[in-house]
Amino acid sequence: MSESKTVVHIEHAEIRQKENLILKDVNLKIESGEFVYLIGKTGSGKSSLLKTLYADLPLQKGTAMCCGYDLTKMKRSQIPYLRRELGIVFQDFELLTDRTIFDNLEFVLRATGWNDEKAIQARMNSVLDLVGLDNKGHKMPHEISGGEQQRVVIARSLLNTPQLILADEPTGNLDPKTSHEILNLLLAISRSGTAVLMASHDFSTMRKFSSRVIICDGQEVRETTDIHEFESVNA
Repeated sequence: MSESKTVVHIEHAEIRQKENLILKDVNLKIESGEFVYLIGKTGSGKSSLLKTLYADLPLQKGTAMCCGYDLTKMKRSQIPYLRRELGIVFQDFELLTDRTIFDNLEFVLRATGWNDEKAIQARMNSVLDLVGLDNKGHKMPHEISGGEQQRVVIARSLLNTPQLILADEPTGNLDPKTSHEILNLLLAISRSGTAVLMASHDFSTMRKFSSRVIICDGQEVRETTDIHEFESVNA
């Protein structure tokens, strides 16, 4: 693994949805290769924090760097370049249902500037192999299980070799066994050097795979090492 570097660095940030203050005085640092859980009640600001990191919400106060980009000075024209450094994994997959797995992946590659046919095919094969789906590229999304669809989403997030993966409740629609498999996969990705920030309510899985935990609570973001505290936050 290459030497660790800071992928996310937020200082004294204020996150708002229009005029509504969501999070205040946010201070957060994430290094390459780190795996970080993001927890908190519904409406506590988890999704707003993730949206700030992929520049869907503008940062109005404080300083924030993400994957080498200054979020306080982000121009609209720069957002696609930031997002090439990010992989985003959603709870509900968001695959294009009218095309094969290969076609889903190719759509993303071409949208981010890939043109060479051999390079495209090689990259698609590579990421599917990484997630254990090397023989499923010609399948349609409805022909594979929910767990396999989430593996495809993770493969899609890896296409451009991101510095950071933002995972928003990626195991929310999966059974416990499949949830463990997906989490094992994300942990392996972090060990390879890609930072992972994962919003989750899946406390049983978090107990099994312990890691650094960040809480959104009372408009603040803070760290905890007490599993009972973060279970009570969701109560």
